[in-house]
Amino acid sequence: MSDRDIIDVTARDSAVAEGLKAWGWVSYLLHLVVAVAAVVPSAQPSIVLLLIALVIDLVKQGEARGTWQESHFSWRIRSVAWAGLLYIVTAPLWLFFLIPGWIAWSLISIWFLYRIVRGMVAMNGNRAVLD
Repeated sequence: MSDRDIIDVTARDSAVAEGLKAWGWVSYLLHLVVAVAAVVPSAQPSIVLLLIALVIDLVKQGEARGTWQESHFSWRIRSVAWAGLLYIVTAPLWLFFLIPGWIAWSLISIWFLYRIVRGMVAMNGNRAVLD
């Protein structure tokens, strides 16, 4: 492999990394809109934004394998999966007990917002997000 080939590979790897980071920011921003709206009373974000972000993460996760960005894709996917599961499990509280349902969903929403902000801070520092 010549020096020229090494430079080409490095440039290509750098371009892929920057592309993944851009997709990561798009996903984080979509998650952030949904997370903030979930915490703010009367704000109703579209579930479509969350689904778009989730699809981005699922599609791009494979490209990020072996990089520091891999943790961000799985972090966002796990955050959505856990929040969704927790919302479903606590949904019956809304049917029988309004106040406990509201408290449970508020706590889940705050937890989701925390995870998104924590991931954004790590990405801004070009670091993996750790559990």
